[in-house]
Amino acid sequence: MIERALSVNNCRMAIKITVKGAVSAALIALAVGLPLIIHVAVGKQGGVTWLPMYLPILLGGCILGMRWGVAVGAIAPIVSYLITLAIGEPMPAATRLPYMMAELIAAAAVTGYAADKIARKGAIAFPAIALGLIAGRLTLLVFGAMFAHISQLNAAAALSQIRAGLTGTIAQIIVLPLIIIALRRMLLRDDKR
Repeated sequence: MIERALSVNNCRMAIKITVKGAVSAALIALAVGLPLIIHVAVGKQGGVTWLPMYLPILLGGCILGMRWGVAVGAIAPIVSYLITLAIGEPMPAATRLPYMMAELIAAAAVTGYAADKIARKGAIAFPAIALGLIAGRLTLLVFGAMFAHISQLNAAAALSQIRAGLTGTIAQIIVLPLIIIALRRMLLRDDKR
């Protein structure tokens, strides 16, 4: 969506990279800050229930496309871990970090794949977000099953986390596409393609 908006305005490649880099940095900052806010507001279980790190990652895939969205999905949990490690208890925990990265990369890849379609028709954001969340949660489940012998996170624990996150999953499937549709209208209001 951002690529299309920049192309409509005939922006040079350097400007496109700068804008996408700035948006990516803002999404990573949101992916660090939003879970902190949720943990302070509703406690540690709030992250598992509301999936706050998913929101900026799914948004990134939809507006930045697959490559930039996947990069945001890969980098955000590492940045969050390092910052929260420096100020106290790391989020996500070191043992959960690789799983969180895989989960978010899968979600961003699916929504990023749909980014061009969303730029053409905003309502595509609804199935894209739903499929992105499903892909991320399934990735968690598969990784939990694959690495159960070397990790505390097994398939049963992953399934428990997926169940605990149903509230956040449903909320994001309903609310996030509306945000994306509004952003699309703002960014592409002059696009006649």
